[in-house]
Amino acid sequence: MNGPPDSTATPPDQPATEGPRIYVDADACPVKDEIFKVAARHGLPVTVVAAGFIRVPPDPSIERIAAGAGMDAADDVIASRVKPADIVVTQDIPLASRSIKAGAIAVAPNGRLFTEADIGMALAVRNLMTDLRSAGEQTSGPRPFSPRDRSAFLQALEQAVRRALRATQPSGAAR
Repeated sequence: MNGPPDSTATPPDQPATEGPRIYVDADACPVKDEIFKVAARHGLPVTVVAAGFIRVPPDPSIERIAAGAGMDAADDVIASRVKPADIVVTQDIPLASRSIKAGAIAVAPNGRLFTEADIGMALAVRNLMTDLRSAGEQTSGPRPFSPRDRSAFLQALEQAVRRALRATQPSGAAR
C-alpha cells in the first residue's frame, strides 16, 4: 500500500484530550482485548495501528489506523504521534526505545515495562541476536505466550495507566 496511512475509524465525538492515550502496535499483539478493557475502565482513548485492517470493538474512543505494509510503517505512525505520558504496547524494542525517548511509557505484551535504564541493553541484545541469525547461527525464538504473561501484562498496564494519569494531572490536583 502506497501513500499516507489510512485512518479507518470514526474519530471520537469528544475533542482531543490532553490526557494519556494508549497506542497498540497491533500486528501479532495477543493482549488487545485486555487493553480495550483497561482503557474503558479508565476512560482512556486507544489508537490501534496495524499494517492493514484489524477488527476493533465498535467504540468511539478506539481509533484504528492501517499503516500499510512497509517495513516499520506501523512503528513510524506510532512514533510520530506519541507524546509524553502516552502508553505504547509493543514487543518491538526499537519502537519501545523511540517511545521512551518521546516521554511515553512502553509495555510489552508479556508485562515487561521498558525503562530508560534498560532500553539500551535491550537494543544491544536485540542487535546482537539479529547479527548472529544473519551469520547463520541458530537461536531460540521467544518462549510461547502464557497465562502468566497475560496476568503480568495486566498488572504492568494498570501500573502504567496510573503513572500516566498522575503525570497528566494539573499541578495541585488531588491525587
